[in-house]
Amino acid sequence: MKRLLFILTFLSISFVNAQAYFGAGDNKLTIAANMQDRGTGINMSYDIGLGPNISMGISGTYVLGYSSSLDAYDVSFGDRIDIKGRFNANLGEVMAIDPNFDIYPGLNLGLKNFGGHLGMRYFFSEGFGLAAEAVFPIAKYKDNLNPAEKLHNQFNINLGAVFNL
Repeated sequence: MKRLLFILTFLSISFVNAQAYFGAGDNKLTIAANMQDRGTGINMSYDIGLGPNISMGISGTYVLGYSSSLDAYDVSFGDRIDIKGRFNANLGEVMAIDPNFDIYPGLNLGLKNFGGHLGMRYFFSEGFGLAAEAVFPIAKYKDNLNPAEKLHNQFNINLGAVFNL
């Protein structure tokens, strides 16, 4: 319950405060905590602006700690890591909410699945802001996953800092 309350508070603050997408050549680096069922880790993503409201990038997540309920399974390095290519439609400027706020739905293709994400960023200055992103699978590459293989194959949330490079 505390985690849900924190997430809702963070998202509401993000709507009041968050950073804009500046267009082609705009590069964003996000370093975030990753939270999912039975595991937490770190996520890093890098997005490059290709046009006025389009960006592409790469994202990597590594599960640092997992629930003791997974101890019965062989949780390998391959279960803990995921790398994805991503495509974003940056809608902050289109929605004209705040010049420092960006909301971006997108698609991602990774080692574990094909999925989507919905994120938002708010920049407090030209170079620093906060980010929140919800990531979900659309099509998994493998059926009948054991609990260790479900890491990265489920809904997860990334919360962290974003830097405009």
